[in-house]
Amino acid sequence: MAESRKRKYDEAALRTLTRDDLEALEIGAGILGTGGGGNPYQGKLLALEALKAGYEMKILATDAIEADALCMSIGGIGAPVVGVERIREGREGLRCLTAMEELIRTPVDAIVCEEIGGANSMSPLVTAALGGLPILDCDGMGRAFPEMQMTTFSIYGHSSTPSVMCDLHGNAVIFSHAVSEVWHERMARACVVAQGGGAMLATAPMQAHFVHQFAIPRSYTKAIALGEAVIRARRQQEDPIAAVCDLEGGRRIFNGKITDLKRHLRGGFAVGDLELAGFDGWTGETASVAIQNEFLIFRRNGVVEVTVPDLIVLLDVDTGYPITTEMLRYGQRVAVIAIPCHDLLRSAAALEVVGPSAFGYPDIAFSPLPKAA
Repeated sequence: MAESRKRKYDEAALRTLTRDDLEALEIGAGILGTGGGGNPYQGKLLALEALKAGYEMKILATDAIEADALCMSIGGIGAPVVGVERIREGREGLRCLTAMEELIRTPVDAIVCEEIGGANSMSPLVTAALGGLPILDCDGMGRAFPEMQMTTFSIYGHSSTPSVMCDLHGNAVIFSHAVSEVWHERMARACVVAQGGGAMLATAPMQAHFVHQFAIPRSYTKAIALGEAVIRARRQQEDPIAAVCDLEGGRRIFNGKITDLKRHLRGGFAVGDLELAGFDGWTGETASVAIQNEFLIFRRNGVVEVTVPDLIVLLDVDTGYPITTEMLRYGQRVAVIAIPCHDLLRSAAALEVVGPSAFGYPDIAFSPLPKAA
């Protein structure tokens, strides 16, 4: 299909990413991942290998592509801890793209990132580069969520089937139709468990005008800017955590040492809780964070303070680097910051899918963090 492709975008609007961009993206995607999305360092290694092999990674604003262009969303599916124990082969996404084009008998014009968090920021870049396509500067979450129906695309009406899931063994599974987005998630989750806990999944292509309306905008440029802010603050011996908060309208809500950590695999997810003992301005206080691939609920002294879909982020208190759920360890000293989510995640329709009740907390109401004026 690649030979019959006609470019439907303004080439002058493309931004070619450099190695420095990927280094910054690793940090920024880890921050936006709220603990999930897969290990960004491993994702960066795959992206750097693609650069080394001569492939180019190009991002494109959603308003720089023709309205009827076909855009395929792709991301990893599985538990983050599996990605540490079993590294991806690297061409799973390309096989998804090839299989999707064969399935719909139409060339895809651009790639869309399913979620900007963690390694899932890098994998779509690699897929786009190997396929000779641009990737749009947006994503379907503005962070990371554990389930596929939790994208803004699904929330606002897109049907994600037919979809294609490919693993590192070379298997390709096609889901031709699901009666709902939740059923698609259930079937894909059962399949990924059988495949060893990790795969890449491409969903039914969308037209660019839909992506422009319902994607979280400027995800890649935002993630790169966050990483650059951390790198710059460390170089200038300033506070990197303050730099992150200033850039994203966030606030530091706790400094603590991990005193207990419960984490296990259940149904293809990493679930658990961590306990923190406060220090500095929080000495004598305690906090806890509930986990399902990502950080979901933050409590201080037993009282809920921040909930999904707002972002709960754990940063190394000294370096400002993000800590993903699979890298949590007893004794780590962390800063907890809270960042307001995008407005597309705060509608009544969105909260039914990504609010606390969707994660098994029906008695906890979402109280949105205030946004900077």
